[in-house]
Amino acid sequence: MATIAEIVEALEESGDVVATSTFRGDTRVVVLPERLAPVARRLQVEFGFDMLIDVTCVDYLQYPGARDRFGLVYSLFSTESNQRLWLRVFLNEPDLEVDSLVPLWESANWMEREVYDLFGIRFRRHPDLRRILLPEAFTSHPLRKDYPLQGRGERHHLPVIERGES
Repeated sequence: MATIAEIVEALEESGDVVATSTFRGDTRVVVLPERLAPVARRLQVEFGFDMLIDVTCVDYLQYPGARDRFGLVYSLFSTESNQRLWLRVFLNEPDLEVDSLVPLWESANWMEREVYDLFGIRFRRHPDLRRILLPEAFTSHPLRKDYPLQGRGERHHLPVIERGES
């Protein structure tokens, strides 16, 4: 069973890693968008990361020192070795698309839909990429930093749904 340091070293030797960092015992590995799926597969098959805990996104708009607009974060866990690893991918407009990891971890399905719905990141070959929290008529992505706090008026045109009497 490989340690996190050995796993990171193996990924670095293969040239798949752009950067690594460790903070308070948590290791983060940054890969290029086109290498996300192959690296994730390797982490699953070769290093035993059998559980995808979370997929989320960070909007770095106007963040001091940030070079990229969006950062996807994948939280991986190995139930055998009890190890965690964070896989990160940075994206910039207009190319906000990466491969879906649903073929590797079914748990990615709804989490990728949530990121798509709220941030507008597209996942290639996702089995059902559609909004999960907001209605299809809602055209914006409200967790982006440039989305106005009061909205853009979209909510006023959505159909009103009333509860039936019980």
